[in-house]
Amino acid sequence: MSDVRIKLKNGEVKLYREGVKPLDILKDIKIDGKIIGAVFNGELWDLSKPIEEDGELEFVDLDDSRAPNFYRHTMAHIMAQAVMRIFGEDNVRLGIGPVIENGFYYDFEILDGSIKEEDLPKIEEEMHRIVEEDLPIERIVMKRDEAIKIMKEKGQIYKVELLEEMDDQNVTFYKQGEFLDLCKGPHLPSTGVVKHFKLLSVSGAYWRGDEKNPMLQRIYGTAFAKEEDLKNYLRMLEEASKRDHRKLGPKLDLFILEPSVTPGMPFFLPKGTIVMNELMRFSRELHLERGYVEVMTPLIMNEALWRRSGHWDHFKDNMYFTQKEDVNFAVKPMNCPGHIIIFKRKPVSYRDLPIRIFEFGKVHRYERSGVLHGLLRVRAFTQDDAHIFCTEEQIEDEVKGIIDLIDTIYEQFGFTYRAELCTMPEDHMGDEKTWNKATEALKNALDKIGLDYRISEGEGAFYGPKIDFHVKDSIGREWQCATVQLDFLMPERFDVNYIGPDGKERRVVMIHRAIYGSLERFFGILIEHYAGAFPTWLSPVQVVVIPISDKHKEFAEKVHEDMRKKGIRSQLDDRRETISYRIREAQMNKVPYMLIVGDREIKENKVSVRLRSGKDLGMIDVPSFIETILSEIKERRSESPYETR
Repeated sequence: MSDVRIKLKNGEVKLYREGVKPLDILKDIKIDGKIIGAVFNGELWDLSKPIEEDGELEFVDLDDSRAPNFYRHTMAHIMAQAVMRIFGEDNVRLGIGPVIENGFYYDFEILDGSIKEEDLPKIEEEMHRIVEEDLPIERIVMKRDEAIKIMKEKGQIYKVELLEEMDDQNVTFYKQGEFLDLCKGPHLPSTGVVKHFKLLSVSGAYWRGDEKNPMLQRIYGTAFAKEEDLKNYLRMLEEASKRDHRKLGPKLDLFILEPSVTPGMPFFLPKGTIVMNELMRFSRELHLERGYVEVMTPLIMNEALWRRSGHWDHFKDNMYFTQKEDVNFAVKPMNCPGHIIIFKRKPVSYRDLPIRIFEFGKVHRYERSGVLHGLLRVRAFTQDDAHIFCTEEQIEDEVKGIIDLIDTIYEQFGFTYRAELCTMPEDHMGDEKTWNKATEALKNALDKIGLDYRISEGEGAFYGPKIDFHVKDSIGREWQCATVQLDFLMPERFDVNYIGPDGKERRVVMIHRAIYGSLERFFGILIEHYAGAFPTWLSPVQVVVIPISDKHKEFAEKVHEDMRKKGIRSQLDDRRETISYRIREAQMNKVPYMLIVGDREIKENKVSVRLRSGKDLGMIDVPSFIETILSEIKERRSESPYETR
């Protein structure tokens, strides 16, 4: 047995015998904090997992940003152990139980019965018992054939399926008390380290996400190292439930979904269409200011085009097809080939570059019915898509310009964001050398711009690396929206060139990018971000004029018409309902302004103004109010100027 060289976080290098465990190394060094795991050569590592090569070792305590990967994974096993105790080991078949963002889940098949929502408190109670037992968690390595035999004896058919697909001769299990599970880890040293958790829901989930496989039951949960963090997260979930766009959208008459007719393809109602058009108008103005040209491309294109682009090989299962006159066509899942056709229609000189083409392009992608989610995950959506054709020397400036545009658009909605550099996925076009060149170009651009970013290995598009932008909404949730993708491969496939200074053809570089990402998704995010109370410029109805009685109707109609002629989206509510009822309904519909007209208002040629927040502004001259609201709309202000007065 030889020695391994371990470099610690402080730069110190120590020699240990091969097979040393991080737990052994901890005895040699002093570290403050509750150590729950380690990171070895960038990989999450159990304290009990042997180290058999040279490398760098860091220890993870409960305050480390990587700690949730350890304790949430362990909590998934604790939940599975609790389910088996309650429903019986012979009655439960285990699926998988990974860590997900902000939590974990585990999939189960209950042979005799099912897990119901009312079972969750009982499962939680048993989980608390397992935590109090503080069972040591043991990592076990065994031969694959032996593992298959054990899992067959236990009737764990899903574990057997996973094992039979593995190439490794040795596999790992984790054991806590009577519970044994096939797993790569990492896990905590024992079940008693983290006590703050909550089970959230139970739902159906096909085994391995395939509709042809059995339907299992999935329990979702969350866990935090500190009780206060758990309470804050649960409060956020409660607030998010109130803001759910799937409830607010139909309630506010913005959109409807008809799964039996067009699953995953929303219908935008008149009010929702106004919001979509305002989003496009705002984006269009900024694009045209920055030298983009707008185009429209066909929705259906010949299958041969998609074979050439690479989508046929890498994206075919997510596409829709049709056939006419013995020719196969595909409904476009992306806009890039259409923009290439436009670019190639005539010779392009280096003096013409960069050329920036953008489109509000409707695309269709097949998503499994189980993952469809309101406007956030759909099958038909509109991309604010653009493709920049440039030279290699122009990449940095173009990426900088895109990020400046992202800043401008996101600032309008009060969004902050983080960036993520996504590298070559397993399913990709092209060779590693080309990918490395493209990835380095994006990395250099980010570094020179000075933008902080994380690296997400293997999450790039199939044709190139990308920068994804994750916005943070008003209640702290993150959503992936904008993307910037650098592509050396599609220009190669389509022979896309420009004429250089020497008169010779040179290969163009292609940058794919979207800012909203999907307008439908962005709309859904905005509904939840604003809880339906859009700023005035974006509101479908900006003002409701409410006459107190029929004798005030004529004056109210004049005010209403004066505003409509000025371009204000005004609505007259002269129904024979009480004034309080109509005011309350306008507030429930999130209308920014309510103008009340009665005897006193007519006498003084004014209106009484109320905000949807309930604030009463008293009487205001109609011309003065119109001037103020027009200014608010033109400037696209995020809040009413009256709120701060």
